[in-house]
Amino acid sequence: MKKRSWGFLVGGLLVALLLAGVVSNFASAHPDGLDSSLREGCTFDAEDNVTGGSCPALQEKEHEIGGPLADYGIAGIDNEFLSTGLSGVLGVLLTFAVAGGAFWLVRRRGSHAANRADATAEQTPAGRAG
Repeated sequence: MKKRSWGFLVGGLLVALLLAGVVSNFASAHPDGLDSSLREGCTFDAEDNVTGGSCPALQEKEHEIGGPLADYGIAGIDNEFLSTGLSGVLGVLLTFAVAGGAFWLVRRRGSHAANRADATAEQTPAGRAG
């Protein structure tokens, strides 16, 4: 890979890590479109918890599976800013690793197919279609 391509990839990764680790903490705390539509018709208490009404949000439950990165944070870290930032950084790194691995496999497979095609072409006698 060219030096310029590496610089682009590293720069993009650094920007993504900065956005996920720092800027994600400043995202809106208000519900997004899906949450808003599920909360239509609900009544709420002073802490914005659903107390009644007629809405799908009344059926809401905790995560059945849970996991270390559930609810945009890392389980066991009490500092909400740090927990959210670290979960964003881990998500970016995991996504980058999976995507990089997939691209590497596709590129490797493509180069093997090209090598096989070259080897087949070299083995075919001149003037004869193979």
